[in-house]
Amino acid sequence: MATKLLLTFAICRLIVTVGLTLEPTELLRLGLTVDPVDVESASVDFGLMTKVEPLAVLRPSSAEDVAQLVKAAYESSHGFTVSARGHGHSINGQAQTGTGVVVQMSGVRSSGKPSVWGGDMYVDVWGGELWIDVLKSCLEYGLAPKSWTDYLYLSVGGTLSNAGISGQAFHHGPQISNVHELDVVTGKGELMTCSKEQNPELFHAVLGGLGQFGIITRARISLEPAPQRVRWIRVLYSNFSAFTKDQEYLISLHGNQKFDYVEGFVIVDEGLINNWRSSFFSPRNPVKISSLGSNNNGGVLYCLEITKNYHESTAETIDQEIEALLKKLNFIPTSVFTTDLPYVDFLDRVHKAELKLRSKGMWEVPHPWLNLFVPKSKIADFDRGVFKGILGNKTSGPILIYPMNKNKWDDKSSVVTPDEDVFYLVAFLRSALDNGEETQSLEYLTNQNRLILKFCDEDGIKVKQYLPHYKTQSEWKEHYGSKWDRFQRMKMKFDPRHILASGQNIFTPTFLSSSKMASW
Repeated sequence: MATKLLLTFAICRLIVTVGLTLEPTELLRLGLTVDPVDVESASVDFGLMTKVEPLAVLRPSSAEDVAQLVKAAYESSHGFTVSARGHGHSINGQAQTGTGVVVQMSGVRSSGKPSVWGGDMYVDVWGGELWIDVLKSCLEYGLAPKSWTDYLYLSVGGTLSNAGISGQAFHHGPQISNVHELDVVTGKGELMTCSKEQNPELFHAVLGGLGQFGIITRARISLEPAPQRVRWIRVLYSNFSAFTKDQEYLISLHGNQKFDYVEGFVIVDEGLINNWRSSFFSPRNPVKISSLGSNNNGGVLYCLEITKNYHESTAETIDQEIEALLKKLNFIPTSVFTTDLPYVDFLDRVHKAELKLRSKGMWEVPHPWLNLFVPKSKIADFDRGVFKGILGNKTSGPILIYPMNKNKWDDKSSVVTPDEDVFYLVAFLRSALDNGEETQSLEYLTNQNRLILKFCDEDGIKVKQYLPHYKTQSEWKEHYGSKWDRFQRMKMKFDPRHILASGQNIFTPTFLSSSKMASW
C-alpha cells in the first residue's frame, strides 16, 4: 500500500511537470511507473556509451495503452517525448529520452503468443516480441520468417525501424521487405493499420524510419517452410579481389542452385579466428594466419561464410549440391571448414557466443560499433585504406563484410543505401575493454571509427551508415540526401510535435526552448 502511495505521489509530480491531462489512477492502469529499477534499466543500452534517465517508464498491456500515452503527450500543455524501447540493443542512446517516457515494449504479452496463419504463410506479432520467440512459435507449424538478423534477441519493432539484415538479405531482402502489414501508433496518438494498399505513406515511412513516425505495435511477417538442418561452411581467402568476386557471384545466383546465406568477415587478428564463434575451429589445432599466405597480403585474411539449408529427406543430395557450388570458387584449397547443425541452432548461433562472453564479464562493456553500407565500386579502396591500413593488426571484435542486391530493397522505405546495384555491409562489431591495452580502449576505438569515416570522406567513398548516428540535423540531411524532403514531410504529417524517438537527434521536440534549438 505504501509503495502504491509513493508511486501515485511521484506520478502526480510528473503530471505537474509535463502538463498531463490524465488522472494518476489512469496512468497507473496504463502501466506507467517511476520505479528506480525500471528507470535505471531504461537509461542505458547495449552500447553503454550514454546514460539518460527518463521521467517515467510505461509497460503497456496493449496497443491502446501506447496510443493513450502518446496522445496525452501530443495534447499536453508542456509537452514530453515518448521513446519506444525493445530489448535495449541500441548503441548510441537512440531509444533513450531525458524529457519524457520510455515505452518498454519487450517483455510484454499484450496479445499472447505470435499468431501463425499457416495457410496464408504469415505471422502476426507484437512489436516488442523478440525474434527468437517468433521463430519458436513459427517452428511449431513447420514455418519460419524468410529474413533474419544475426542476433535473435532483438525486438521486431526495433529491427523493422532500421531494416533488419543478415546473410539471407541478398535473396529475400532485409526484414522490412518481408512485412505485409503494420499497426502503428503515430505521434498524434492515433492507432493506424497500414500496408502497401492501406495508408501506404505511413507504412513506407515507418519501415526503416528510426521510430520517427510511429511506434510499431503489430507486424505481419511473411513466412516460408522451415528447413530442418543447415550445412555451415567457411572458406578462407588471402586475395581480397577473389573474395569479393566470389561473394558477388554467389549473390547473383537464383533458384535452388545457390547458397541460402552468404556472409563473410575480415581477419586481421590471429586470435579472432580461433576465439570468435570458435566451435568452428578446434582449440587443439588452431588456424594460423601466417600458414595461409596472408603475410603477402598485409597480414589480412578474408573468410567467406555460407550455408545450405536442407531437410533430412534430401540429405543424400546435399553434398553434391555444395560440391558443385564450391568448385566455382577460388578460396585457399586447404581452408574448408564445415559443420552440420539443426536450423534453429544456426539461427541462434550468436546467442551462444553471448553466453560465453557473459561468463567472462565481456558482454556488458561499451560497444562502439560502426556499421557502413559501402558501394561495390569502392570496396577495394575501402580494403586498402581500412582493413590493410587504419586497423593495424588488432580489431577487438569481429568485422563482418558481405554484399547485398539493391533490387531486394524497396526504395519507398525510409532506409538509405548507396546508389549502386550491389553494396556491401561492413560492420565493425568491437567491444571496448578496460584492461590496460590501449588498442582495446573506448577512446582508441571511437577515434578509429572517426578515422575510418574521415578516410571514406577524403577518398570519395560515399558510404551510408546503417544504424546511423549523427549529432546535427545538417548531418542527417546529408545522410538522407534526396530522401530528406520526404522524410521531413512525413515527420510533419505523423509526428508534428516531434515527440517520438528524440534520442535519434534528428528533430528537436517543439516544446523545447529556442535556446536548445539554436544549438543545432
